[in-house]
Parts: sequence; C-alpha cells; structure tokens
Amino acid sequence: MARTAWVGGNWKCNGTTESIKTLGEVFNGTSFDKKKLNVVIFPTAIHYSTARQALNEQYELGSQNVSKTKNGAFTGEVSAEMLKNMNVPWTLVGHSERRTLYHETDADTAVKTKIALEHGIEVCLCIGETLEEREAEKTNEVCSRQIDACVEAISDWNKVVIAYEPVWAIGTGKVASQQQAQDAHEAIRAHIAKKVSQEVADKVRIVYGGSVSDANCEGLIQMKDIDGFLVGGASLKPAFVDIIKAVKAARA
Repeated sequence: MARTAWVGGNWKCNGTTESIKTLGEVFNGTSFDKKKLNVVIFPTAIHYSTARQALNEQYELGSQNVSKTKNGAFTGEVSAEMLKNMNVPWTLVGHSERRTLYHETDADTAVKTKIALEHGIEVCLCIGETLEEREAEKTNEVCSRQIDACVEAISDWNKVVIAYEPVWAIGTGKVASQQQAQDAHEAIRAHIAKKVSQEVADKVRIVYGGSVSDANCEGLIQMKDIDGFLVGGASLKPAFVDIIKAVKAARA
C-alpha cells in the first residue's frame, strides 16, 4: 500500500526571528508534491507566527507539545483548545525528551493524544527505547508498551504518524543502522496489526528519528517500512532540504 511520505522538523528549544527567516528563504527554494510528501515544521510556541510567515504554504506547522489539561489555571501550558483556535494542525506527543526530562508517563502521552485528536489536531506520536533497553533486547517490548498505552486514545489512525526514535540515537550522532531501523519499524507495524488491525497497520505511517541527516537519509528511506523522518538538529540547517529531496526522490 502506497503511504504518503512524511518529514518533520523538530526545532526543539532553538531559533531566533533572524534564523527562522533565513531558514525560510532556503526551505522555500525547494518544492514537493503534497500528495506524495507532507513536511511539518515544529517551531517553539513563541516562534510559531514567525515560522508561519517565513515558510510558504507547502509546509505545515505543528506544536512541540500539548497540555493534558484544558484551559484554566495551568501556568506555562498550551491547551488543545488554543492550538485549535490558532489553526495549528499538528502536535508532537511523547517525545523522549518529554518522557525523560519532564517525566511524562505512557498514561500522560495517551491523555495528550486523545485530547489532541478530539480537537482535530493530528499527532506525531513518538516512541523508542533507551540504550539500556536496546542492549537488553527489549526494543520491541518497549515500543509495543508505548503503543498499547495509546491505542484506546486513538480515535482515527489516519490522523496519527508514529515516530520511532531510539533514545540512544537522539542528538548523539549515533544512528540506527538501516537494518536496525527497518527491523524496529517492521515489528511496530506487526504489533499494530495484531493489536488494532492489518488495515490500520498497512496504512499508518511510521517514520524514523534519531540523528537523521543529509548523509544517512538516502539509505534509510529505502527501507520498506520507513515512511519518512522526524528530524532534530538537521532541521535547523539548510541541509534539511536535502533530506526533503531524498524522500521526494524515493517517492517519485
């Protein structure tokens, strides 16, 4: 089944008005068919409007996080109601930095996923194992557990992208080999088939994240169960367009 490729650029806690305008000029210099490739940029909340002005309409934008609470006395939070009101179409949920640095649990991730989808916001759901879990051969166990926590929360799988991001590869320069990534993606897809349905498993997009760069993306995107990437540091550089071009070429 042909799945529309997906590339996300997670800017994390980075960016200035000047750097975003410069990146916009570079990113806008490439083009792609949105029927074959979706590209979503996740700027900081404070830079959202700057990014929207800098990037042309072929780029979608998203929030890096969404609150598990509604509007109210929750200082520092950004609610799904606010994202919907501002016409923000995407949000990240469950990124390993949220799980490890801010102690968000599988249950928290499920609540956020449910709330986002209920408000019409598409979700990039991040899962992945630590180095210790990888070395203990628990990769599939961890990914399955993190998916299982969200199954009941997902009302529409067409609105969800799964990002497999091994924690040991995020920002470290270490990248899962093409076969390691493919094996994990294949196992995730098989688990979704078992837990949900084969139809959903065939349709859901599963992307790889973890030190993705213009140097390694061409090989990774050739793997049959890898539908694109969630890119961190490289999405803050002009070379991000080379990643877009690699995925575009693979889906030509």
